[in-house]
Amino acid sequence: MNSFQGKDSYRNKAADETNNRWEELITRNGDLHARNGEIRTEFARDYDRILHSLAYRRLKHKTQVFFNIENDHICTRMEHVAHVESASHSIASYLGLNTELTSAIAIGHDLGHAPFGHQGEKIIDEISRRHLNRPFWHEQNSLRFADKIELLRNTDDTSGNLCLTYAVRDGIISHCGEVDENGLRPRDEIIDLDTFTKPGEYAPATWEGCVVKISDKIAYVGRDIEDAAALGFLNDRDKRELEELAQECGVSAINTTVLMHELITDACMNSSPENGICLSPKYVRLLDEVKGYNYRHIYNNPRFTAFFRYSQLVLEQLFETLAGYYDHENTFYRLQGEMKHYPTLIASFREWLAQYCDTGIVPDGELRKTAMNCRNAKIYGGLENRQIYEQAVLDYMAGMTDRFAVKVFNELITY
Repeated sequence: MNSFQGKDSYRNKAADETNNRWEELITRNGDLHARNGEIRTEFARDYDRILHSLAYRRLKHKTQVFFNIENDHICTRMEHVAHVESASHSIASYLGLNTELTSAIAIGHDLGHAPFGHQGEKIIDEISRRHLNRPFWHEQNSLRFADKIELLRNTDDTSGNLCLTYAVRDGIISHCGEVDENGLRPRDEIIDLDTFTKPGEYAPATWEGCVVKISDKIAYVGRDIEDAAALGFLNDRDKRELEELAQECGVSAINTTVLMHELITDACMNSSPENGICLSPKYVRLLDEVKGYNYRHIYNNPRFTAFFRYSQLVLEQLFETLAGYYDHENTFYRLQGEMKHYPTLIASFREWLAQYCDTGIVPDGELRKTAMNCRNAKIYGGLENRQIYEQAVLDYMAGMTDRFAVKVFNELITY
């Protein structure tokens, strides 16, 4: 095969000023302040706004697969995001697509991911279905955090929403890498992103979004194997099976470095506007085989049982505790009365909640001052009903790191 197959083949498909949908792609979800002498592109501004957000910083203490908050060498959600950004940048650069857009989507694609990894996501989904009668899935929640939860300081030192561009917001909600598909192509329509009802329901609106979607899958399979080996999840028979799998698939080894190199290169060599963003049949098989191996030996490993039960106990109890304090417009005062029992949990939740409620129900003092300084959408209004309040509790919990969830849970069991 020609070593330059696919090189710059998407140059006229890139999300840039020559794209006939450019104005729609850079439309922002709200009014973002203008700066004199701004040198950054619209997508570069999005990248920086996500980078500066608290939700991004918390990714460093969120589980990717293995709950091991004391081990510096186990992959966290932030490291996974960095791998996705790296893979998508390499592919987009080679194909001639907009690397600033892929970087912005990649860095934001897991904002607000639940603590305790996909197990935490499953638990919050169960709570949400039970109490709010709607599912919780992390792609949609990442967009919710980007649109309505995350706040940044403005030029006047007030706080406001991120106000990201449509192309970045679309790439975030449509990034699902769990769905097995090849030959990714963007959809034709610019749609209301609130119409998404499940992961992978619609293709991304840009080729760049398609690149991030395949990069999400490329990024995690090998890294999970390395962590499993380091933590003793794989016995000698499992390791021999991995070596045999590498030989059968024609690669030198199966680890992060080899898999990412092979899969990124293959995507660059085989993708075209006609074929879509795709892998060759050989590497589709390799990816499928490695994913199958991971499910057999890692994700369904019985050693996760204790972690699953513990994370369920933590999240269920935190929700039950906070949800029990609802008292309409008096909720803040009810919460204040419980601070003597759970000082960290209640103080943190009250300060967080105040940012998103009508200031009229926020008590006078520092809390009211905080609320008045936030010029964002007040998504919880006056806490008019229990469902609004329970949504607030779930949003607060979804933003937690593993460490913080454990810390405030320990308050509940310490007398």
